[in-house]
Amino acid sequence: MSNGQPEASNGRIAVVTGGAGGIAIATARRLARDGVVGALWDLDGRGAEAAASTLDGWIGLACDVTDEKAVTDATKATADHFGRIDILVNGAGVTGPDAPLADYRLSDWRRVTAINLDGTFLCCRAAIPHLVASPAGRIVNISSAAGKDGNANLSAYAAAKAGVMALTKSLGKELAMTDVRVNSITPTVIDTDLVRQMTPDYAASVVERIPIGRMGRPDEVAELITWMASPACTFTTGAVFDLTGVRIKY
Repeated sequence: MSNGQPEASNGRIAVVTGGAGGIAIATARRLARDGVVGALWDLDGRGAEAAASTLDGWIGLACDVTDEKAVTDATKATADHFGRIDILVNGAGVTGPDAPLADYRLSDWRRVTAINLDGTFLCCRAAIPHLVASPAGRIVNISSAAGKDGNANLSAYAAAKAGVMALTKSLGKELAMTDVRVNSITPTVIDTDLVRQMTPDYAASVVERIPIGRMGRPDEVAELITWMASPACTFTTGAVFDLTGVRIKY
């Protein structure tokens, strides 16, 4: 230890966005079990700090992932604190309004796509120089089953998450000759605060399409993300992994 900061050689360093709750904090907790430390980024800076305080060696930073300068500053602050960045998990996201496209406001469309897609782009772009310098740089982008299937009345969310999958595939090819691996996960409805943005009727209709008969749990998502972020994930890149409980498409 030096100046109260962890030595990078003691473990890999992660950035997890949307880190104040949900899938993101579950992922950070699971990564921490493998000796990973890092930074939780969230628009709610106090929430990120509170979540990080429950994890040994982690820090919380306020970051609006739709703001180019904020992402640049958070990346620098993280790299300065820990000495490097090895893992990026893009977990920041919103579902947006439950409304038919004909009634969808442009301002809502832009907000949903900015957080889910633009934010993923900005964070990947900022992290890439650090990840390329890592012996095992890893990017995990959290997409959604909605990006594959489409969800009525959540067109902006579905479109943005489809974009996240395409970005993942493109970036995986771009970085294939480096040691960076870029993959995506498409969960179905997971029992988090994000789901509580949906109306109860809409959430129930999604669960009806899951043969397992329940929502997924954040810890189940975190297990798969942890493997995708690990040095063991060596020959898989530009891939999209389902976590849907055999979701029925209709």
